[in-house]
Amino acid sequence: MRTVFQRLLIVLMLLASLAVSENTLLGQANDWLQPFPPFRIAGNLYYVGSRGLASYLVTTSEGHILINSNLEESVPMLRASIEKVGFKYNDLKIVLISHAHFDHNAGSALIKKQTGAKYMVMAEDVSAVESGGTTDFNYGNDKGTYYPRTTVDRALRDKDEVKLGDAVLVAHLTAGHTKGCTTWTMKVRDGGTTYDAVIVCSPNVNPGYKLVNNAAYPGIADDYARMFRTLTSLPCDLFLGAHGSYFELEAKYGRMQKGDASPFVDPAGYKKLIAAKTAEFQAALKTQRGR
Repeated sequence: MRTVFQRLLIVLMLLASLAVSENTLLGQANDWLQPFPPFRIAGNLYYVGSRGLASYLVTTSEGHILINSNLEESVPMLRASIEKVGFKYNDLKIVLISHAHFDHNAGSALIKKQTGAKYMVMAEDVSAVESGGTTDFNYGNDKGTYYPRTTVDRALRDKDEVKLGDAVLVAHLTAGHTKGCTTWTMKVRDGGTTYDAVIVCSPNVNPGYKLVNNAAYPGIADDYARMFRTLTSLPCDLFLGAHGSYFELEAKYGRMQKGDASPFVDPAGYKKLIAAKTAEFQAALKTQRGR
């Protein structure tokens, strides 16, 4: 496990990609490991992540699915959160991720070892996952972003379905942030209503990303543009994502505690995020093209 100092530096670097102001970086630098109350979002979909790193539990009669294993240091917190909402950690059968950056997948090796869960990853991210981050197109030479290597049990393709019990999740390739960045969708039945849930991967262009003449990722700009088209096309009721900041986790959870039955039903917020991030990408691309 990394030292606290190393982790702080990396957190500061990556938080910058979330358009957080410089004055608030230090205050948020530790939110990746700050506990957050686990809760049921709707139906069989639960939030079990930290304040800053989102993880989701999809429960079924045949075991459960975890989306995002987060940091290696996050695993005890994830286990506790799963148990707090009434389920057994050892009943995890499948682990999925949004993308192959350590803040979303470094815990996968340990969870696989502890539970025997199958690890399923978008094919374009398999190399990065199995190399522990050393083949990442942008961070491959940055040892501070490496994580434990682990074997992928199933390589996924765009629009593949992951099924367990009566749960069906669809993997949408929304590349750019990583080559295999994956946005997950599923139907969530809650009472007499069925919702379209979207768990956005990452629409961010990180500091240092080359959108033009990128030898390590020649198609990066085209992939980002395709990602935004894909996200725009997805029907969305329940708006979720790989970081709580994408979908105003804390504010909406606060509303839920005050009696709002469905604060995460936010199609307008989903469209707003896509529009804002599309504009940020287009501005960055224009700048890098020099016009």
